[in-house]
Amino acid sequence: FSITAKEQYFIPGTEDTRLNNACNSDPVCPPKCRCESNVVDCSNLKLTKVPEHIPSSTSELRLNNNDITTLEATGAFKSLSQLKKIIRFTLLTQRFSLYSNLSNNKITEIEDGAFEGASSVIELHLTANQIDSVRSGMFRGLEGLRMMMLRNNKISCVHNDSFTGLHNVRLLSLYDNQLTTITPGAFDTLQALSTLNLLANSFNCDCRLAWLGDWLRSRKIVTGNPRCQRPGFLKEIPLQDVALPDFRCDEGQEESSCVPRPQCPSECTCLETVVRCSNKHLHALPKGIPRNVTELPVIVPAAALPHSRSQCSPTTIARERPCSCAQAVLALEALMEVAVLPGGHSGLAVSRYLDGNQFSIVPKELSGFKYLQLVDLSNNRINSLTNSSFSNMSQLTTLILSYNSLRCIPKMAFGGLHSLRLLSLHGNEISELPDGIFNDVTSLSHLAIGANPLYCDCRLRWLSDWVKTGYKEPGIARCAGPQGMEGKLLLTTPAKKFECTGDVDPEVLAKCNPCLSSPCLNQGVCQSDLMEIYRCSCPPGFKGKNCETALNACVSNPCANGGTCRVDEEEEGEYICKCPLGFEGPTCQTNADDCEDHDCENGATCVDGVNNYTCFCPPYYTGEMCEEMEDVCAPERSPCKHQSTCLITPTGPKCVCSPGYVGDDCSVDYNDCGDHRCQNGAQCIDELNGYSCVCHQGYSGQLCEVPPSPLSLCELADCQNNAPCVERGGRALCQCPPEFGGPRCEKLVSVNFVDRDSYLLLSDPKNWPQANITLQVSTAEDNGILLYNGDNDHIAVELYQGHVKVSYDPGSQPGHAIYSTETINDGQFHTVELVTYDQMVNLSIDGGLPTTMDSFGAVRTLNGEAPLYVGG
Repeated sequence: FSITAKEQYFIPGTEDTRLNNACNSDPVCPPKCRCESNVVDCSNLKLTKVPEHIPSSTSELRLNNNDITTLEATGAFKSLSQLKKIIRFTLLTQRFSLYSNLSNNKITEIEDGAFEGASSVIELHLTANQIDSVRSGMFRGLEGLRMMMLRNNKISCVHNDSFTGLHNVRLLSLYDNQLTTITPGAFDTLQALSTLNLLANSFNCDCRLAWLGDWLRSRKIVTGNPRCQRPGFLKEIPLQDVALPDFRCDEGQEESSCVPRPQCPSECTCLETVVRCSNKHLHALPKGIPRNVTELPVIVPAAALPHSRSQCSPTTIARERPCSCAQAVLALEALMEVAVLPGGHSGLAVSRYLDGNQFSIVPKELSGFKYLQLVDLSNNRINSLTNSSFSNMSQLTTLILSYNSLRCIPKMAFGGLHSLRLLSLHGNEISELPDGIFNDVTSLSHLAIGANPLYCDCRLRWLSDWVKTGYKEPGIARCAGPQGMEGKLLLTTPAKKFECTGDVDPEVLAKCNPCLSSPCLNQGVCQSDLMEIYRCSCPPGFKGKNCETALNACVSNPCANGGTCRVDEEEEGEYICKCPLGFEGPTCQTNADDCEDHDCENGATCVDGVNNYTCFCPPYYTGEMCEEMEDVCAPERSPCKHQSTCLITPTGPKCVCSPGYVGDDCSVDYNDCGDHRCQNGAQCIDELNGYSCVCHQGYSGQLCEVPPSPLSLCELADCQNNAPCVERGGRALCQCPPEFGGPRCEKLVSVNFVDRDSYLLLSDPKNWPQANITLQVSTAEDNGILLYNGDNDHIAVELYQGHVKVSYDPGSQPGHAIYSTETINDGQFHTVELVTYDQMVNLSIDGGLPTTMDSFGAVRTLNGEAPLYVGG
C-alpha cells in the first residue's frame, strides 16, 4: 500500500461534509446546493448563473431546472479537475421586468470558452434547451468529453466546424432537433464516435445530403433510421435507403455550406451583420437579434442629427447602405417611443442603433453586452443613472449621454469602465459631480460636460483640478453659479476661485436630494429614488405622486372651525361641510359678520366674534353698548394737577389751572423768566407765580441794577499761591513765598525734597535740551538719581560713589559720561549746576571749575517730548 504526495491531500468523499478541514479556506458546498460523495446537486434552485465556489473534488455537477439563460465564460470549470459529468442544463430564461411571457423560454446561448478547464468532464447533458446552432468555440476545453446529449433543442444545421476538438466523444445525441442538412465532413473531427442519434429531425434530402447516406451505411454507428421529411416524394424514407440520384437540388440550390445565416427579427431588416430597426415604434428589443451583430445602423437625415460622429459623419449616414464605421457602435439616440430596452439581447452584440424611440432610464439589459465599444444614448429623456447602468462593459471606449435630462450621477456610475476614453455628458442638467466619480475611468482622455448648469463652489474644485490634468475638457464647460462664478470656464478658472462662501442654492442640492424640498403632502414620507427622482410613501387615505389625492374626501378633515364633513354622494371625490353657528363657506372657513347690524353707541367700534360681537367704547364712555358717560372728574380719575378745578364736558374733562400753572392738565409751571427784567447779566430763577435775579459779584438790588464799588489795587493784582499783597508807590506788589516767583507769584522756582523717594516731573521742559539747571543738594547717600530725561536715548545726572556723574546715551552711538572731582554726600548743601547746549554738557560743583562733555560725530537731539524727572 502506497500513496503519492499529490494524493495524500485528497480523500474522495470528504467534501460532502459541511465542515471542512481548517487548512481549506474554500467553501465546501455552494449555498443552497446539496453536496454528497463528490456530487454537487444545484438543481431546482432558480439559479441564474453557474454557482461559484464549487468544490474542487466535484465529479458530478447537476444544474437542471434552473433559470440560467446564458452559460458565461467565467472560468468556473478551471479548478474542477475531478469533474466527470455535467447533468442536464435544463435552463429556463430569467424573467424580464416588462414581459412575463418570456418566463418559459429555455437556454439559447453558450459563450465561447464557457467550458475552459473542464477537460476531465466525460458527460455533458444539454437536453431540453433552445440552442439553435453549435460551433466549436462553445465546447472548447472539453477535450476529454465522451458523451454529449443535445436532445430536444432547435439545432437546424451541423457544419464541419461544429464539433472541432471533440476527439474523444463516443456518443452524440442530436435527437429531436430541427436538423434539415448536415455539411459533408461534419463528423470527421469526432474520431472516436461510435454512437450517433439523428432521429426525430426534419431532414431535407436534397443534393447537400447525398454524402450522408453513404457515410451512414459505411460507418454503421447511427441509432435507428433517420428519415427524410422533404422533398415530398422522399417523405419518411430512411436516409440510408435513398438512392444517390434521388438526392438532387433545383438549379441554384447546389450550395453545400450550412453555416448558419444570421436570423433577423421580423420588425427589422438585416444585411450580413447589420440589423436595422429604426423608427419602428418599438416598445421592446425585438427577439432573435443575431449573436454576431456588429451594427444596427440608423437612417437619419443629416440635418436631424444633433452632432456629427467621428465614425459616421452626417453626410454619409443618410444613404441607402449603412455607413462603414471604424468601431462597433450601440446608438440609442433621439429615442421617441421606447420605454425600456427589451429582452432577448445577445451578450456578443458590439454595435446597436435604435433611433426614433424614447428612453427615460438606461435599460438594465445593456449590461449583458460585454463587447460593446461605443454606447450612444444621446437625445433621450434619461434623468438618472445607477451604479449598475454600465456594469460588465469593460471594453467600452466611448459613452455618449448628451442631450438628456441627467440631474444627479452616483459616484460609482462609471465603475469598472477602465477602457473608456471618451465620455459626453453635454447638454444635461448636471450641477455637481461627486469627488472620485472618475476613479475607475483611468483611460479617459476626453470629457464633454458643456451646456450644464455647473455650480462651481469648493465642492467642484476637484473637477477643475482634474480636467486641467491632461486638458481632458476642451474648454467649453462654464459655471452657472454661485454668484461671481457665472460664465467662468471650468478649464481655465484658477482652483482658488472655487470657494464655499454661503448657503448652497436649494435647487442645486435638490438634484441629488429631491426630498430636501419636502414634496410629499399630507404627511407623506419622501424617499430618494434614482429611477423616479423621488418617491412618496403616502399615509392611509392618500395617493398620487405627492400624496395629493385623498381616497376618501373627508379623510384630510377639510372642514375648518369644527365643521362636520360628509361625503357627497352625488359627486365622486367631493364632500360637504356642515358649519357650526357663526361660520360659513365651503369649508366653514369664513366667520359670519355679526357686526352688519350692531347696537354700539357714541361712536363705539364693533368687533365681530363667533356668533356675537363686542363694542369697543371711545374714551369717557362705558357700558355693554357704550351708552354711559364715565365720571372723569372723580378724585381718583381727575387728570387735573396742582389743585386745579376739573369740569365734565361732552368731549371729556377740562382743567381750570391755579395761578402759575398752564397746560391741558395744569401740570406745566409757567416760566415767569420768559419776560424777566434782571440787569447786568444777572441769572433769572423761575419761581411759583414769579421769579428772582441772581446777581454777579459786586452787583446788588432786586434786579441787580446797583453796580459794585471800585476795587483796590491789591484786589486787582490777583496774587497767587497765597502770596500777600502790599500797595507801594501807587501799585500793588505780590510778596512771593521762597519757592515761587513771577509778578503774581505764579511760577514755581525751587523745590525742597525731604522724603528720600520724592521726585519732580516736568512734563514740558522749556527750550530743552538748551537749559541751565541748578540743584541745591544735601544728602549722605552714595548713589542716587538727581535728574533724568529721555526714553531710548537719554541724559542722566546721578550720584555715583558720592561723585556727580553725567551720562549721555544717544542710542545708536556709543554712550558718554563725565564725573565731578568733588564728592557731595557729606550731608551739607552743595550747588550742582548743569548747563546743556546741543551736543555740549558742562558740570560745575559749588561754583568750581566746570567739567565738559562734548559728543563728537552725529548725535541725536534729545527727545523734548519726554518728561524731565528731578530727584527720585
